[in-house]
Amino acid sequence: MFLGDVELSMEKLIINGGHRLEGHVKISGAKNAVLPIIAATLLGQDQPSILDEVPALEDVHTITEVLRKLGVKASFDTAGHQLHVDSTAIDSCEAPYDLVRKMRASFLIMGPLLARCGKAKISLPGGCAIGTRPIDLHLKGFEALGADIHIGHGFIEASAPEGLKGAKIYLDFPSVGATENILMAASMAEGQTVLENPAQEPEIVDLANYLNVMGAKIRGAGTNVIKIEGRPKLTGRAYTIIPDRIEAGTYMVAAAMTQGNVYIENAISEHLKPVIAKLKEAGVTIEEDIDGIRVSCSKRTKTVDIKTMPYPGFPTDMQAQFMAMMAVSEGNGLVTETVFENRFMHVDELKRMGAHIRIDGRTSMVEGVERLTGCQVKATDLRAGAAMVLAGLVADGETQVGYIHHIDRGYDNLVEKLVGLGADIRRVDQ
Repeated sequence: MFLGDVELSMEKLIINGGHRLEGHVKISGAKNAVLPIIAATLLGQDQPSILDEVPALEDVHTITEVLRKLGVKASFDTAGHQLHVDSTAIDSCEAPYDLVRKMRASFLIMGPLLARCGKAKISLPGGCAIGTRPIDLHLKGFEALGADIHIGHGFIEASAPEGLKGAKIYLDFPSVGATENILMAASMAEGQTVLENPAQEPEIVDLANYLNVMGAKIRGAGTNVIKIEGRPKLTGRAYTIIPDRIEAGTYMVAAAMTQGNVYIENAISEHLKPVIAKLKEAGVTIEEDIDGIRVSCSKRTKTVDIKTMPYPGFPTDMQAQFMAMMAVSEGNGLVTETVFENRFMHVDELKRMGAHIRIDGRTSMVEGVERLTGCQVKATDLRAGAAMVLAGLVADGETQVGYIHHIDRGYDNLVEKLVGLGADIRRVDQ
C-alpha cells in the first residue's frame, strides 16, 4: 500500500529509554543493493526474475510500482521477502513524476531502459534532502555510450536510436548511482566498456553479480576498473540479495549505546570493517563468525573521530548513528562529513535532547554527556531518523520521533526487531 507523505507523517514512534538490548536480530536484504537490482530486472527477457531476501521497505514498493507503470508484471510477497518481476514486455519508457519524486533511486531505471528500449524519459528525481547529489555523472556516462540527452522542464530524455556502443568512461567521483546506471546500460552495449574510478561498494558487486547471472560479462566490480563486454540479450533469473550492512551497523551501535549484548545474524563483517574498527576504538567488544557478529559492551563508550569517505572508507550512511552514540560517550570527538554537504540535520534534534554538538562547516565537534532527555524530535532524513531512535533508546523518559516515513524507507520491521531485543518502542497514530 502506498501512503502519501502527509499520511505517513501522521505516525510517530514512542520510545521509553533505559532498556539494555539483548538477544538476536536478523538483518534484512540490503536496501542499497535491492533497488538497482530491481531496476536491472528490466533487462531480463524470456523468463521472469525472482529476487529473494527483498526487504519490505517503502522504497521497494515505490520502485516496484514504477516498473508496473512501464507495463512490467511485478508481484511482491512481503511476508516471504520475494519479488517476482516479468519484464518480457515493456509498454512504456517513461517514468511518472508522482513516483520518481518520492525516491532518487527511480532514476536507476534510465540505464536499463536505454539498453533495452533505446530510449527513456524520466522526471527529475527526488528523495532525502541531504544535498544536491547531482546526476551529471550518469548523463556523461550515457553520452559516452552514444546516447543523446535532452533536459526539459522537470524531465530528462535520452535516446540511442543506433544502439549503445561500448566506451572508455572515467568518473570524476566514484558515484554509486552513476556506476550502477552505467553498468546496466553498458551490459547490452555493443563492444567493450571500461569504467574507471567507479564506486566499489558491496552493493555494486551485488548488482554486477546479478547482471552476470542474467548473462552479462562484467569483470572487476569492487575494484577501481570495471570491464563490461556488451551482450545482445540478458535473461531473467533468480537471485538472492546481500544483507544490509547499514542496518547491521545501526543495530551494532544500538547494542553498544545501551551497553547490551546482541548477536546480529546475517551481518557480513567484510562489509563493515570501518564500522567495526571504530566501535572497537570506542571500547566495544566485537566477535565475528561466519553467520554474523556479536556486539557487547559493559560500560560507557568512548568518543572517536570519524571521517566519512566512499567505500571502503567509513560510510556516510552510518555517520548520524555514530553521532548519536558519541553524544552519550566519554570525551570529545570530531565527525567530518565529506560525501554529502547537508548531512548534519540531525544535530539540532540531538541538541534538543541535551547533546553538546557544535558544527563548523563539514565538521561537527561532539562533547559527550552522561545522559540525554527524551522529548519530541523528528526524522529529517532516513539515517537521521535512525539516529533519533538510537538516542531515544538511551534517553531518560519518553522520546517521540515524528516524520517516520523517512525511517520506513530504509529499515524493515524496525519496531518489531527492537522490541525483540528488549526495547520499549511502539508505533502510534498522532
